Amino acid sequence: MGKVIALANQKGGVGKTTTAINLSASLAVLEKKVLLIDADPQANATSGTGFDIRNVKTSIYECLIDDVNPKDIVLTSEIKGLNLIPSHIDLVGAEIEMLNMPNREKILKNVIEKVKDDYDFVFIDCSPSLGLITVNALTAADSVIIPVQCEYFALEGLGKLLNTIKIIQTRLNPDLQIEGFLLTMYDPRLRLSNQVVEEVKKHFQQMVFETIIQRNIKLSEAPSYGKPVILYDAASTGSANYINLARELMQKNNMTVIDSTSKIAE
Repeated sequence: MGKVIALANQKGGVGKTTTAINLSASLAVLEKKVLLIDADPQANATSGTGFDIRNVKTSIYECLIDDVNPKDIVLTSEIKGLNLIPSHIDLVGAEIEMLNMPNREKILKNVIEKVKDDYDFVFIDCSPSLGLITVNALTAADSVIIPVQCEYFALEGLGKLLNTIKIIQTRLNPDLQIEGFLLTMYDPRLRLSNQVVEEVKKHFQQMVFETIIQRNIKLSEAPSYGKPVILYDAASTGSANYINLARELMQKNNMTVIDSTSKIAE
């Protein structure tokens, strides 16, 4: 049975979609079966995985609103083992349409139940908001990865997200765990980046992933080619970062044991 992990942070531009695409791709390369669900109306995870959003006829929207079976719309990516349920701009209106539906917070959970047994991991790329679809994602998830960029205002708004997670744990999903805080956009040359790393580790300690995602031009370029960075430039720092993160995630979930010698140099 697949582990369902949401990637959430209501702040935009923190590396949620970059992480959703590249962590999914890295786990697939490590021979895990992965499903990526694009739950953001911007559909960047869809285009960044190699699909033209103009050609998407059926998306997660139809699964949520029209009860379409998710197995019927799964797309197969260029990487063996990585599949996608795409998004569409129609998803913008889904929250309003879901308001009067019964058990509206659990609609996405019911969708995922139909497919999760086919995968080792199911990732949900959330939109930068704490709206009803993000609440659905957190209700459906076993755990949540929270990307935190190594920049000024990094901790701003985290309190609101953690409060939302606490409410969901109390009312909707008592088993929801924080998988970890992921530091992104790290530049070792900048004092500010290092200060943010220290601050986040001081606040959240063991909940912070050991792997840090560095600023990397290849990571920025890859989405414009519709490729995860491991296909765009497998030798890049960004690719090494995400392979190491995938291995760390697998180790956390008792899927493998890694020693320090197997970590890829970054």
